[in-house]
Amino acid sequence: PRQPAKTLWYDRPRYVYLEFCVEDSTDVKVVIEDHRLVFSCKNADGVEFYNEINLYARVNSKDSREKRSDRSITCFMRKWKEKVAWPRITKENIKPAWLSVDFDNWRDWEGDEEVERAMVEQYAEV
Repeated sequence: PRQPAKTLWYDRPRYVYLEFCVEDSTDVKVVIEDHRLVFSCKNADGVEFYNEINLYARVNSKDSREKRSDRSITCFMRKWKEKVAWPRITKENIKPAWLSVDFDNWRDWEGDEEVERAMVEQYAEV
């Protein structure tokens, strides 16, 4: 039986970020479409995780990527309309139990573009 991974998300002027909290993940698959993201993987114990998110707004699936670490898999998706805040990550106005806002990374946007650019470049090098 598969279960949803605990997921954190936060919003930035150009990108929206999702972090799937699975340690020691294997078989990671991330499919980013214009209006949907599908994530699946297994953990060290062989538990299968699966999340499907209908996105609040359109993203540029070609300019979106993911990065795996020992603790989680982070996806960042380029917004189709930049500098438009997303009040939530899901199309539906319901909050799944497995989804939370990443308050540590949720900042005021003002003057944040430099920070964001540096962050994306850092990811891109991995």
